[in-house]
Amino acid sequence: MRRRWSRRLAIVPVLVLLAPLVAACQDDADPVPAPSPGAVTLSLGVFGSEAVVAAYQSMVDSYNDTAQSVQVELVSWDSSEQMTDALADADAPDVYLVARRDLAGVIEGERNVPLFELLAERNISYGDDYAPPAIEAFSADDDLQCMPSAISPMVMYYNTDLIDFETMRERGLPAPADVVDGWTFEEFSAAATFASRRGGVKGVSITPTLRSLAPFLLSGGGSLYDDAGDPTSLDFASSDNVDTLATVLPVLRDAGVTLSEEQLEEASPLEWFERGELGMIEGFRDLVPELREVEGLDFDVMPMPRVGGAATVGEVSGLCIAPGDHVQQAADFLVHLISDESTEALARSGEVVPANLTVARSEAFLQPGEEPANSGVFNASVDDLVLLPLVDDVVALDEAVQPLLSELLLSLGAIDAPTVAAEIDEVSRSVLNPDYTPSPEPSTS
Repeated sequence: MRRRWSRRLAIVPVLVLLAPLVAACQDDADPVPAPSPGAVTLSLGVFGSEAVVAAYQSMVDSYNDTAQSVQVELVSWDSSEQMTDALADADAPDVYLVARRDLAGVIEGERNVPLFELLAERNISYGDDYAPPAIEAFSADDDLQCMPSAISPMVMYYNTDLIDFETMRERGLPAPADVVDGWTFEEFSAAATFASRRGGVKGVSITPTLRSLAPFLLSGGGSLYDDAGDPTSLDFASSDNVDTLATVLPVLRDAGVTLSEEQLEEASPLEWFERGELGMIEGFRDLVPELREVEGLDFDVMPMPRVGGAATVGEVSGLCIAPGDHVQQAADFLVHLISDESTEALARSGEVVPANLTVARSEAFLQPGEEPANSGVFNASVDDLVLLPLVDDVVALDEAVQPLLSELLLSLGAIDAPTVAAEIDEVSRSVLNPDYTPSPEPSTS
């Protein structure tokens, strides 16, 4: 029997600023207290790169150094998918990190404890010090289900040697006046053409996936799905989306500025970008540490281009508390994890955009002197982040429509975009609404 996520997200009322979270400190001269013999042992489950896991380990260590009645052990996985698979038939850790796309299964499986009362008991409120989309992402059934930890919007990475906005303006080409304020699709198109002026270099490559195309459709005034709460199909064939495709496809499938299928078979867009032979790619904050390691590569970020209004999508993760005998101790530990001091450790990894705005606006995240120079773009783009509906199997959905998305962006020659858009919507119903039966075509006799 198919299970569909049908709860509509509800933003928990924002009342006051986040109360100061003061981590217990220990004078260097004082001995670290030993845990009591009957200490409760909690587990923290997280996923991510070595740097992210190391940041969480530092949070655990600082907590264990001062706690006497509770000790915490860290368990980690490389990805949220690996963590989800590992926990499919096992109890969740006492506190654990979850990607928003997995939130529906967490709630329906009763694998979390809502947080509103637990935080209120500890005088913690999640007001203006947290990005509203982050709170909304983990709010359902009029409660905060998990505490937002990171929120990384999709942005456009660009090679600053291939795309020089000042030079473009000097040549009379449309170019953005202020990086953080963003740019129009016309300016984005001009930049792609400008980067392609050198032989063997292409201007831009957008991956043919729902996630990568979504910001363009949303910016053009359309929606990715037919319903924001309980989608039964994609919405590519809507009039707004068809108009947007008519605007963006001439650029995104222009053989003069984009990578060909043959080039994509040779290497990924990221690899072409790291070689210095591609002007722009879309991506999230987690690309930053890898790009910083590429010798000779100079890069920065811009918001996703505006077809109409500003819009983007993002990756959001949050910390949940599992039901069990130690919920109160887990809540105390959660307060430690979301403190500014702990969140700064996460921000210093370079690949996480903190949901905590105080830390996101601090040097711990902005990292002046490091690339990208305009890390504030990530914070500005959070305000434009559109949360997509939670669906049961987004991987199956992506796989079902991927050939048609590739046809939209990569196929040679002319295409009938409205027809392909309608086919995308039709194919998506096999995943989103498998009980759907297509109406028989009318007889032509």
